[in-house]
Amino acid sequence: MKKKSSFQALIDDTRPVLIDFHADWCGPCKAMHPIVKELAQKMGNQARIVKINVDKNPELAQKLSIRGVPSFLLYQNGQLKWRQSGMLSLHHLETILKQFLNS
Repeated sequence: MKKKSSFQALIDDTRPVLIDFHADWCGPCKAMHPIVKELAQKMGNQARIVKINVDKNPELAQKLSIRGVPSFLLYQNGQLKWRQSGMLSLHHLETILKQFLNS
């Protein structure tokens, strides 16, 4: 994210927006990559899934209190709805996202 306003524009979507905060050096983040990719394919246009590298976006990571990676934050209509750190299953992430569809 190059502009601070672009993050706000990203999370202002009416669809659920799942953000995967990760780092290139993080083993669990690398393990989550195929899971997040499959989730994005399964959800299609129903939700937006974005990966943000904490090392390339340190100000944003600090502002959002990202203390460990991977961390997942779910926004909808500009509001934080859910967050969790650590490795998660495809089923768990899909279940969380589906709770916010059409809400």
